Amino acid sequence: MPKLESRALRSGLLLAAAGSIAFSGKAIIVKLAYRHGVDAVTLIMYRMLFALPLFVALAWWAGRGKPPLTRRDLLVVGGLGFSGYYLASFLDFAGLQYITASLERLILYLNPTLVLFLGALLFKRRVRRAQLLALAVSYVGVLLVFGHEVRLSGADTLLGAGLVFGSAVSYAIYLVYSGAEVQRLGALRLTGWATSVACVLCIVQFLLLRPLEAALVAPQVVWLSVLNATLCTFAPVLMVMMAIERIGATLTAQTGMIGPLSTILMGVWLLGEPFNAWVGAGTLLVLVGVWLLARASTVDAGRPAA
Repeated sequence: MPKLESRALRSGLLLAAAGSIAFSGKAIIVKLAYRHGVDAVTLIMYRMLFALPLFVALAWWAGRGKPPLTRRDLLVVGGLGFSGYYLASFLDFAGLQYITASLERLILYLNPTLVLFLGALLFKRRVRRAQLLALAVSYVGVLLVFGHEVRLSGADTLLGAGLVFGSAVSYAIYLVYSGAEVQRLGALRLTGWATSVACVLCIVQFLLLRPLEAALVAPQVVWLSVLNATLCTFAPVLMVMMAIERIGATLTAQTGMIGPLSTILMGVWLLGEPFNAWVGAGTLLVLVGVWLLARASTVDAGRPAA
């Protein structure tokens, strides 16, 4: 029995780490694709075009033997797909035109802090002093890296950071409202259908905003989009879900702290992005802040209700 538990722990940690690294690779692939003159609307269309059949298959597989979706389910899935995957993805892709992959990943890593804030704002959930400290540490870290990039790139950094922060807020809204639906529909089924909705919206957006000739892009863009859709979009979803089954959501989230570090390393190696004391200090503060937040949340979860 202990041997089985140890095996599950090892496999869960490996899946969580691999999923986090794969998710982080998305920013690198997007930055590489932008070098070939493609715009955000066309690039995200290609990513979602290749991801659509994978997520439809996932939704079908996860829904086998279960009741069909009701009218309410369809409305919920549509809303969550719009907020969590369409709008969040589009704002993220747009923001990456103006900021480094390192800053983008740090901003997105503020997601747990945004979920905490939205929970307090929308559902009047109590925020403890330890959680406020974690928020402060995380945002100081992002501001360090942001301030450094502003000096280098000026107003473009402000625009890009604003777009990516909007992406983080949009995804946090999805997380806040999806909790009850995950329990009812199942995580894989909800993710499959919500992402499928987002894929269709991104394709329709391209058809409305761009002429069909805009789809004629460099072959490198197409292959990078295939890689983005499979290795950095679909595969991480499965790996993270499998990790949660083995080691739980808390440990999976804590293992995900490897994500920003892997983005920075890949950014330096593949994109030639700078790594200096400002980036290092900011990254460390964000990671410490998110770790403090996870620790405080774990302590809260272990306390009896008042």
